[in-house]
Amino acid sequence: MNFSEFLKSHKSEFTWLFKAPLTIDNGYTVLLRPGISDISELRDYIKTETTRAGKKFAFGGYLEDREVYKNATLFGTDEPRTVHLGLDIWSDAGTPIYMPFDGRIHSFQDNNNSRDYGPTIITEHALMEQVFYFLFGHLSRSYLINLYKGKFIKKGEKIAHLGTFEENGGWPPHLHFQIIKDLEGYLGDYPGVAKKSELDHYRLNCPDPMIIFK
Repeated sequence: MNFSEFLKSHKSEFTWLFKAPLTIDNGYTVLLRPGISDISELRDYIKTETTRAGKKFAFGGYLEDREVYKNATLFGTDEPRTVHLGLDIWSDAGTPIYMPFDGRIHSFQDNNNSRDYGPTIITEHALMEQVFYFLFGHLSRSYLINLYKGKFIKKGEKIAHLGTFEENGGWPPHLHFQIIKDLEGYLGDYPGVAKKSELDHYRLNCPDPMIIFK
C-alpha cells in the first residue's frame, strides 16, 4: 500500500480544517482560469466565482499549473516552479484553522519573502507506524509567538488564523495546506510549488490533501 492509499484508508480519523459555516459542503471547488498572472486578478476571480456559486469560501488547486508564479523570482526563471502541491482554502483574514489530527509542532518560521508562505507551521504526526507531516502556510504572525518544538496539539484544537495580505507573502488571504511524507531536511518550510520535471517525485511525497477529507 502506498502513502496515498494508506491515508485514504484512514480518512475517517481526520477532521476538516475549519468549523461551520466553512464546512466542505459550503465550499466551492475553484479552478484557476488559464492566463491569470496578476495577484489582483486572482483575488477578483476567486471572489467572483465563489459568489456566483453561492458558496461561503473556495478551495482547490492540487497539481494545478499556475501562470501567476511565473511573475515571481522566488519560483525561478529557467524552468519556473508553477505546479501547486497543496490545497488552497480561500477565506477571510482572521479565520481560525483547526488541527485535523493529533500531532506535535515539528518546526515553524516566518518565510517573509514576496510571494512566499509568510508565517508557516509544520506539524508531525504518527498513525500506525507511518510518520508524516502537515504544512500550514499563509498564517497570522501572532500564532508563531507562543509555539515551541514538540508542543502537542490535539485534533480539533485551534492551531492558527489566516494571515492578512500584508503578512502572508502578498497573497489574498488563504490557507496553503500540504501533506508531506518526507520533509527531506526542511525546517519551517517545504516547497509548495514544483517544476513540471520534478512532479514524479513530489506527487508521491505530497499526495492530494482532499483524500483525507472527502
